[in-house]
Amino acid sequence: TAFPQLTENYTMVTEFIILGLTEDPTLCAIFFVVFLGIYVATILGNISIILLIHRSPQLHTPMYVFLSHLAFVDIGYSTSVTPIMIVSFLRERTTIPVAGCVAQLGSDVIFGTAECFLLAAMANDRCVAICCPLLYSTHMSSRVCIILLAASYLGGCVNASSFTGCLLSLTFCGPNKINHFFCDLPPLVKLSCTHIYVAEISPAILAGSIIVVTLFIIAVSYLCILHSVLNMHSPEGRHKPPPQCAVTLLLWNGHVLVYVIPKAVTWLIPMLNPLIYSLRNKEVKEAMRKLMARRHWLF
Repeated sequence: TAFPQLTENYTMVTEFIILGLTEDPTLCAIFFVVFLGIYVATILGNISIILLIHRSPQLHTPMYVFLSHLAFVDIGYSTSVTPIMIVSFLRERTTIPVAGCVAQLGSDVIFGTAECFLLAAMANDRCVAICCPLLYSTHMSSRVCIILLAASYLGGCVNASSFTGCLLSLTFCGPNKINHFFCDLPPLVKLSCTHIYVAEISPAILAGSIIVVTLFIIAVSYLCILHSVLNMHSPEGRHKPPPQCAVTLLLWNGHVLVYVIPKAVTWLIPMLNPLIYSLRNKEVKEAMRKLMARRHWLF
């Protein structure tokens, strides 16, 4: 079994206590309002992006298909962590059952990993569009997009199985207070009564490999884009690189920071996607204008 039933001197841990970000009542009230506002903005913003892309034929291209899935995984990524964190600001004691902890960790890793792969796919899409425009329809066909999307979600599931497999291999028979705002693997490992070092190291190795691979794809793609932009004959083209490049790098860098300082940026990343793409992308703004005009005409 994954968890001990009973030992001679210890009782099986059936639930964990989430300590959260702070115990100060004033800060809890402030954080509740701030994080609730961010979460609502994240959900509404990403749902709006998905609906806009779905209802706008001019946005039915590989780039925006990837963007709609990025918005979807941002919703899942935020929802896997934020609601429990928000609830913890209202309660003196926030508990989560062991099975719930496993589910939260798994869903967080699935969506977080899928986001890394989607950002790499978006970088590759922009690279092909700018560097090989005549071959774009072939290299980024519907079949290729489906394969890239499936690989993104499959990669998320594989990485999540490594994390949850490590968690299920641990035994918890002592302290059950998680010094974090959600069920992350490192604080859970510290609470374990037993340590299986191979199981604990494998998730870190796999997650690190994914980060390196996706960063390599993004870096190579944008180096190729930079090379093409610098070789353009038009001065305007050289001084106006695609805004998606900066956006993708910003989102990827923010996602990597989750592994370094999770308390600072986890709740910000999913909100960046709809804000940046809706405010900085002319095609999205034009599609939104047409959709609003069509709705106004209908009414």
